[in-house]
Amino acid sequence: MTATLETPADAPAGGGAPGGAGVARRRERRKLLVLAAGVVASVLALLASVTIGTAGVGLGDVVRALRLAVFGGTLSADFASTYSVITQLRLPRVLLAFAAGAALSVSGVLMQGLLRNPLVSPFTLGVSPAAAFGAALVITLAGTQHLPAWATIAGAMIMALTVSAVVLGIATARRMAVATLLLLGIAMTQIFEALTSALQFTANENTLQAIIRWTFGSVNDAVWSDVLVVGTVALVAIPLTLMFSKDLNAIAFAGDDAARSFGVNVGPVRVGLIALAVTLAAVVVSFCGIIGFVGLVGPHIARLAIGADHRHLLPFAALSGGLLLLIADAVGRTVIAPAVVPVGIVVAFIGGPVFIYLILTRRNTLK
Repeated sequence: MTATLETPADAPAGGGAPGGAGVARRRERRKLLVLAAGVVASVLALLASVTIGTAGVGLGDVVRALRLAVFGGTLSADFASTYSVITQLRLPRVLLAFAAGAALSVSGVLMQGLLRNPLVSPFTLGVSPAAAFGAALVITLAGTQHLPAWATIAGAMIMALTVSAVVLGIATARRMAVATLLLLGIAMTQIFEALTSALQFTANENTLQAIIRWTFGSVNDAVWSDVLVVGTVALVAIPLTLMFSKDLNAIAFAGDDAARSFGVNVGPVRVGLIALAVTLAAVVVSFCGIIGFVGLVGPHIARLAIGADHRHLLPFAALSGGLLLLIADAVGRTVIAPAVVPVGIVVAFIGGPVFIYLILTRRNTLK
């Protein structure tokens, strides 16, 4: 596969730092400050997002509700309605949006690094449409009555892993160029979107409504159990990826042969991290539907802010992806209020132009 990812000055193969020790320490401190600023911005954005909506909720109400939920206390009658809105509607929604954005963005970083191309993402490789088809197929076969959540997750994950194995297996076996790999991903996207449309065409009214939710990409019906599953998967996966960040640096910036010379077990690392990236995307799709471009745009925003060293890029990409989806959901709730635009549509308006910009400005990546 063509080596295309540009090697940054601050991220040499093997994860070390060039230059003197003083310069390296200052650079490390700056990146830690950027990470800390990202954490603070994320917390503030989460609190602000809870106040957005038709019901009048202020920042003081959010803090009061959180204090009651965490530390307990007496819930007054005049605050009961506001407390219910915050804890049962707003908080699950914003937390699910943030967790889903973080998971998709980290998935994009892993795919771009391992495949050495900045245009790759779960959406452009056809993984997200395949996962949506898997979930839609389970809904159609089992019906919407008493359908357990694990069934749709399993359907989405099996289909996503199958498509990933097919696309990446063909690309490896045929030694495809990056442009061909992306075209193969586009073909897979078209096939699975057509299959999902066929299911919609034959579905009854209740099943059709459930399937359409996957195609739009939405966090409108978020509940705490959704947050628990998606958040847990993200919280487990992100630290796990950090354990392999130096291996990822070696593969992304030096290539497979050089990475092996550094002691990296390239094959198992690549297969394991690709499986992890696909799992992250599949779990998000199974709960939120297709949300394209977060896995593409989130990593690029993070690279601009903190550089390409995966030791810092992975956690900051989680923050940038979470913030991106959080802002997109806030825009979707306010732009034509009281109607709510699904977050997948808002993100597509942002991600489409960014993807075109990347294609036009990074033509070397398609050679």
